[in-house]
Amino acid sequence: MKRNKTMTITQKIYVALIFIFLYAPIVTLIVLSFNASKTRAKWGGFTLKWYVSLLQDETILDALGTTLLIAFLSALTAAVIGTIACIAMSGMKRRSRAVLMGITNIPMLNADIVTGISLMLLFISLGFRFGFGTILLSHITFNIPYVILSVLPRMKQLNPSVYEAALDLGASPLFAFFKVTLPDLMPGILSGFLMAFTMSLDDFIITHFTKGSGLNTLSTKIYTEVRKGIKPEMYALSTIIFVTVLVLLILVNITPEKAQKENI
Repeated sequence: MKRNKTMTITQKIYVALIFIFLYAPIVTLIVLSFNASKTRAKWGGFTLKWYVSLLQDETILDALGTTLLIAFLSALTAAVIGTIACIAMSGMKRRSRAVLMGITNIPMLNADIVTGISLMLLFISLGFRFGFGTILLSHITFNIPYVILSVLPRMKQLNPSVYEAALDLGASPLFAFFKVTLPDLMPGILSGFLMAFTMSLDDFIITHFTKGSGLNTLSTKIYTEVRKGIKPEMYALSTIIFVTVLVLLILVNITPEKAQKENI
């Protein structure tokens, strides 16, 4: 009994240490974003002036607008392509589906720097001009596997008899898909969309290799500013990004659970 109690305490300490090492730097950054003093070694009181200064910086706002637009468009496009891919894979044989799943998982398993350099070389060989379009194509590429990963399990849970019944009642295949199949897939599609949006919002390495000059997202803008010297506004910006990503990840995890409870 004492041994089990000791093991429980040890496990709790171990978990606590893991969380401290993971989140202590982030907590420090968040605290410093509200520090009135520019020096990190001195607490000058609570302030929101760095957030106000951040919102008055046009270059940051331009980078924010570009980031949100790329994240939304890439996530939306990836959601459409990924859903179509899942529908196609559901009609394949098991071996063919396994091979295709392995291929689609490569962008997730591959190192970001390898993906970024590969896409950069591809765009150069095709004669593409680096800018908004190359970033968008790159984000769509690495977002599609996350959508497939979210939608495919939902696809396997579908009851094909319902779709067939709709066809027997006179519905066209397209009408039956939008009225029967798509609503059942929507929780998985929404989850995949939010995951893709989050990954696009957070990406730096692939964007860095495919953005060209004169265009910045938030991640590349932060990198550029930090190289000049860490400003308090960067603490505020990093805090906003962290909170945004945290909220999106919470939504990604809550959405499937709500859908599952509604089905039950």
